[in-house]
Amino acid sequence: MKTNSCLQKIDLFIRSLMFNTTMAVAIVIYSLLCILSFWLPFRYRYAMISAFTGAIIYILKIICRVDYHVHGLENIPADRVGIVLSKHQSTWETFYLPTIFPHSAIILKRELLWVPFFGWGLSMVDPIAIDRKKKSSAMEQIIKKGKTQLEEGRWIIIFPEGTRIPYGKEGHYKAGGARLAVTTGYPVIPIAHNAGKFWPKRSFIKKPGTVQMVIGPLIETKGRTADQVMTEVKKWIETTIKQME
Repeated sequence: MKTNSCLQKIDLFIRSLMFNTTMAVAIVIYSLLCILSFWLPFRYRYAMISAFTGAIIYILKIICRVDYHVHGLENIPADRVGIVLSKHQSTWETFYLPTIFPHSAIILKRELLWVPFFGWGLSMVDPIAIDRKKKSSAMEQIIKKGKTQLEEGRWIIIFPEGTRIPYGKEGHYKAGGARLAVTTGYPVIPIAHNAGKFWPKRSFIKKPGTVQMVIGPLIETKGRTADQVMTEVKKWIETTIKQME
């Protein structure tokens, strides 16, 4: 039994090493390509990033045996956009969500754009980068730029917990995304998943298994307060995660 356990750990380590190395090389190559494509129209630049994130998800599946199953794709409307409010446990969802919400813009801390290669490539798809230290101006920027991008037909992806929360834990849900939705009148879509179970925060080892993701029903925001919307979103996400386990 000890021998089998030891072999399993070695196998996990080797597979994780292969994946992490492959991802690091891919990030450098794709980021350079994205930077060189700055002169191309946005849709082409976004297609490159989307192809990259989709490839990472596929490579993770092949090497580390981390598969996924998504429920509720029918809840994504074809004729409207809105604000995606997702549980944040892992890096996995940051790669996967842009592949199912076309031309989406992720709200993130501006420091990520300074990360060599990864941040440089990310800047080519015009995310909403905010300074967390300046909360009032950050909210103004989210609403101003978020409104513009929504009107341009782009989905806005927000992780209301602000940072990756370990699997099985519940973070503090900030109302920034709900405020954007209420201010602009656009709907929100809640996302629940358990990706942190297989690709934990700051973990070298990727654990085999199947990520379960559930896309919730569209929630209208007109005539409601940000707190009301956020309370409904949080309840749905956390309840859904408990049910999937």
